[in-house]
Amino acid sequence: QVQLVESGGGLVQPGGSLRLSCAASGSIFSFNVMGWYRQAPGKQREFIAAAAGVGTNYANSVKGRFTISRDNAKNTVYLQMNSLQPEDTAVYYCNVNTGATTYWGQGAQVTVSL
Repeated sequence: QVQLVESGGGLVQPGGSLRLSCAASGSIFSFNVMGWYRQAPGKQREFIAAAAGVGTNYANSVKGRFTISRDNAKNTVYLQMNSLQPEDTAVYYCNVNTGATTYWGQGAQVTVSL
């Protein structure tokens, strides 16, 4: 069983930055995919970024602005978000895919507004 605890959300002005963290308890391996999704009001949950091994992948909408990283020793994945815009406002969810099961965090609200 894996549990994910997210932190770091909040309110930021356009152009600002935030860093989300997601700490996983349980057995996580470096080759397991850890990633981030987001869901804006009235929209479907969408993929943002993922990291497995030494590889990373990003949605086009955040490429060049967001950076995913992970500390395997701490079983933690981060999402550094720069140049935030109002359209980035959403609940951000951490995700771990072990191949057999997918786990989700509780979500962290990110609001980008003046």
